Formats: sequence, C-alpha cells, structure tokens
Amino acid sequence: MRILIVEDEKLLAESVRLLLKQHGYEADCAYDGLSGLEQIRLGIYDLVILDLMMPGMNGLDVARSARSAHNGIPILMLTAKSDTQDRIEGLEAGADYYLTKPFDSGELLACVRALLRRQGSEVNELSCGNTALDLDTGSLRCGKRTMRLSAREFDVMRLLMQAGSRNLSKEQILEHVWGFDSGAVANHVEVYVGFLRKKLAAIHSDVKIISVRRLGYHLEIQDQSGQ
Repeated sequence: MRILIVEDEKLLAESVRLLLKQHGYEADCAYDGLSGLEQIRLGIYDLVILDLMMPGMNGLDVARSARSAHNGIPILMLTAKSDTQDRIEGLEAGADYYLTKPFDSGELLACVRALLRRQGSEVNELSCGNTALDLDTGSLRCGKRTMRLSAREFDVMRLLMQAGSRNLSKEQILEHVWGFDSGAVANHVEVYVGFLRKKLAAIHSDVKIISVRRLGYHLEIQDQSGQ
C-alpha cells in the first residue's frame, strides 16, 4: 500500500512516514497543499493523510479539488482544531475521517487500516488485462505462467499498474522508485522498462508498456490475435 502524507510540519510528516514504513506501508511526503494535490492526481496512492491548516492551499481546498475531479482516494484529515464545525467542514469537503492533533500513533494506524479495508485496498495483487502482479511474491502471473521480478522491476511494474492508462514520466518513476538522492538517471527507467517488456512477453501477457514521447509510459491491453 502506498500512502501520501500532505503536511507542512516537516518533522511531523517524517515521523508519520517512518511510522507507516515500520508497519509495512510505503509513504511519500508533500509539504504544501498544491504539491499534495499534484501527487494525488498521479493516481498511484491508496490513501492520503491530509493536514487541514497549511499556508496557501489548505486541506479543505485540496480535498474539494480531488473530489471535484471524481478522485475517490480515501482521505484521513489531520487538524489541531477540535470544534464540531471544523469536523463538519472537513467531512463535507470530502474527508473520510478526521483525526485531531496530537494523536496516538496506534489510533492513526487503526484509522489507516480501517479506511483501506473500507475501500477494498488491502489486497495481495494488482491486475491489468490477463496479468496479475502478486504483491507477496513479487511475481507476474498470466494464467499458469509466472515470472519472478527483481526488486526494482517489481517497484516499476507496481507503479505502472497503479497508474494504469495514465502516463508516468521518467522523472516521476525515478522519484518514486529510486528516490531523489539516488543518482539514477532516465536511462535506468528505460533499462527496467525493457526488462519488464521481455518478461511480459515471456508469459504471453496482453499488457503492453507504451512509451509516449515527452510524456512517459502507461499500460495498454492489446488484442493478442493481432500481434
């Protein structure tokens, strides 16, 4: 599961990220509302933990913008305000649950698990076309054929499956798979996409990784009879 934390208090955001990581979740941070909304629009997250009070674009505006675009991502809203009216505004803006600061780490984790269960997001595989990515074993499966992926191949394939038909740029893939400070370059993405294309072909998958000039990569399901 991949979770986005949108919180302008960097120390708090990092502590939440580490807490989630310790419990088996992948987590990224955005430190202002506009950046958070841009990352939500990528469509690669299973849940967003969203601070209410931020300079510029606050949590209410982020939630409203996401919902107006018909984005159903679960939203756990954090706030230092405990007034009933503030809670009502948060829920009406599109939040699924409201947690008041300071909060207990156990309560935060319980809320995260409950929201993911409610959305049916706690699954052990992702699927596209006739192909599934097993999140437990790190394998691609098509019918009776399976292909084990390396750790990096798995991360790239998972990101592409989560994005589906939406284009992911090489920069976005580098950021989410390798990280900002890794020293990896665009060629790394091209190499691993090449590995994945060969493995998809080997298991007779109908899923193709499509490259769009200057936009990046996305998945398409193709009719194998026309190959």
